[in-house]
Amino acid sequence: MDMRKLTARKVAAYAESLRREERAPATVEKYRRDAAAFAVWLAGEPVTKELASQWKNHLLAEGLAPVTVNSKISAINGLFQFLGWTECRVRFLRVQRQLFRAQGRELTRQEYERLVETARDLGRDRLALLMETICSTGIRVSEVRAITVEAVQAGQAVIRLKGKIRTILLPRKLCVKLLKYARKEKTASGEIFLTKSGGSLSRKQIWQEMKSLCARAGVEPSKVFPHNLRHLFAQVFYRVSRDLVRLADMLGHSSVETTRIYLLASVSEHAKYLERLRLVQ
Repeated sequence: MDMRKLTARKVAAYAESLRREERAPATVEKYRRDAAAFAVWLAGEPVTKELASQWKNHLLAEGLAPVTVNSKISAINGLFQFLGWTECRVRFLRVQRQLFRAQGRELTRQEYERLVETARDLGRDRLALLMETICSTGIRVSEVRAITVEAVQAGQAVIRLKGKIRTILLPRKLCVKLLKYARKEKTASGEIFLTKSGGSLSRKQIWQEMKSLCARAGVEPSKVFPHNLRHLFAQVFYRVSRDLVRLADMLGHSSVETTRIYLLASVSEHAKYLERLRLVQ
């Protein structure tokens, strides 16, 4: 039983194994945090299936949403798999498929346009163009590095992530803007979006820069984060194409079920569907 003591060293080894699997940096960090939190909660007790189940109930008692609890269960089940403690794995909560998006996190096209306009008004051309790039291509914030001078010249970018490779087309109008910006910044090759020191933009920096626009743009901070631009791309693309499979390929999803989450109706849209039924006399 002493062999099942969860130590900081074991958590670190688990995180390193995820890096070797080429998991996204944000995923590695989240799983590491969740595993470390579980270790703290154990308070030195050896891991058992019963304690893992108790931790799941503890998270629910703390008021965490079922989806959040399941994401943490995924982290510790992965940890148990890595350590060979497979008998300690616990079942996920059964969650009914969500029917509509949370209203407080839904970024509209008009709000997106205000964010871009505000960035330009403030002279923050890099941020304005970066938001347009993410929203017009549907790339993840971690994939921004693939937007290079060479990619723009070719009109397409090759995305490598999690051992998978996909090629995305870059809109012609976006390419014109990107090449103009690259010339202005004297960037002849390589990544287009760089810090003042010439390094790659971090996820945190992009997130912070977008948040700084909220007050002036009149957009709720809860709606403003890079991944919401990807969601907006998915919604607009699907309205135009009605092609779920093609959209899944463009987003780099291995399952269309993941893509469906991006296409949930808003609360207001869902309410309109109910009103059209006219079943209340």
